[in-house]
Amino acid sequence: MTEVADREAEADLDKRLAEANGSPRPGRVVIVVPTSGRYDSRTARIAGTLRSRGHAVTILARGEPGLPEEETNAEGIRTIRTVVEPLGGLPLPARLGRAHRRGRVPNASDVPATRAARGASGGSPSARLRRFAGEVHRVVAIALSVRAQAKAATDSDPGADVYHGMAFQGIPVALALASGSGVPAIYDVRDIYVESRNLARMPPVVRGAVARLEGRWARHAAATMTVNQGCAQLLHERYGVRPAVVMNCPPRQGPAVERPERLRSALGLAAGDPLVLYHGGFLADRGLPEAIGAMAEPGLETAHLALLGWGEEEDRLRRLAEALALAGRVHLLPAVPPAELLEWVASADVSIMVNQPRTLNERLSTPNKLFESLAAGVPVVSSDFPERRRIVIDDPDGPLGAVCDPTDPTAIADALRSILGLEPAAAADLRARCARAARERYSWESQVPALLATYRAATGRDW
Repeated sequence: MTEVADREAEADLDKRLAEANGSPRPGRVVIVVPTSGRYDSRTARIAGTLRSRGHAVTILARGEPGLPEEETNAEGIRTIRTVVEPLGGLPLPARLGRAHRRGRVPNASDVPATRAARGASGGSPSARLRRFAGEVHRVVAIALSVRAQAKAATDSDPGADVYHGMAFQGIPVALALASGSGVPAIYDVRDIYVESRNLARMPPVVRGAVARLEGRWARHAAATMTVNQGCAQLLHERYGVRPAVVMNCPPRQGPAVERPERLRSALGLAAGDPLVLYHGGFLADRGLPEAIGAMAEPGLETAHLALLGWGEEEDRLRRLAEALALAGRVHLLPAVPPAELLEWVASADVSIMVNQPRTLNERLSTPNKLFESLAAGVPVVSSDFPERRRIVIDDPDGPLGAVCDPTDPTAIADALRSILGLEPAAAADLRARCARAARERYSWESQVPALLATYRAATGRDW
């Protein structure tokens, strides 16, 4: 695609955005998130878009040590955080319940399923029983936490014209607030929760009960939205709803004047050292052991792998890197502020995301890091899942990297070598195609029309 065609495509997107935006009158939005909201890029983008269009936006979040109970950022977006503990979800007397929500009643019993209960190894009946008991405890704790947040949110709700429930744990709170105010709620389905992580391994009777509950919430919402076409199709088949697709892409980036080297500087690497990056949570099913294993394959002896983030798998990953004797070529770095993330990502030669196909949610996922990498002009090595193949391989500017069998370190290594081994001109062309695809199809600006259409469908007016 020529530079002229590139500019024409961007101008066409700007025109479509202007046409979709309409002429909104100021409204009030409350977004309910089941976290502190500190690193929630999707919530931040939606809130920022709505605020920039003149709407009052409040985020109802959960408290976290070290974060203020209430704050208003430079854009004028207000965040209210409340204490949410499972005990607060019990049907306590009103006075005791209010005291607990203010944090005055200690809750020593609020202990999540232990690591031993979550990850007990072995196939003995007693080990399986411990795992099952731990997961049941976790599901009950989640249910009580949702109920506790709903109670706390009622006390701090500023009122709204529409409530936006983020994810499985946010939508019941949003629906409760919306019902009390007689206004609509939107369900933002960020994962196929019933098919994700530990819940996917629960007995069918438990998963079925959760699915029926989610289906009722989805149908009670005035509108639904989700993150890709595969998730939208599954939700339609299961629950009879038709979600809008609003991908979780970063804002459109201008062409880079100079490639940053923040990662190499932090790691003390030379400019020519091949550098592979994973950024995000250090969690099970993200394929991090397999990525580390790939670094021990022939042909990658000079390459480095940087793991940028945090999570429960950190100690295991350090031990694995040491066991494979990778000579200091695997580096674990702490997470960086969201505003700086793309500069760090842009330092890498390849971004790796080899999620394991153990759950349907993983197989349908299009993670934030996919779009962040493309926005930074970094090609990706990804699991060969349908939604990712549609972007990485089938995009008009594709391929934007490579896909592979994520369970096989040798296949992962082959994919990495196919990119790291490119001649400089071919590598530069690939980076340019990634950045162009992000600007034209995978930017937040390109998702705004679908977002505003969802709000219009829920409320009957322009936003």
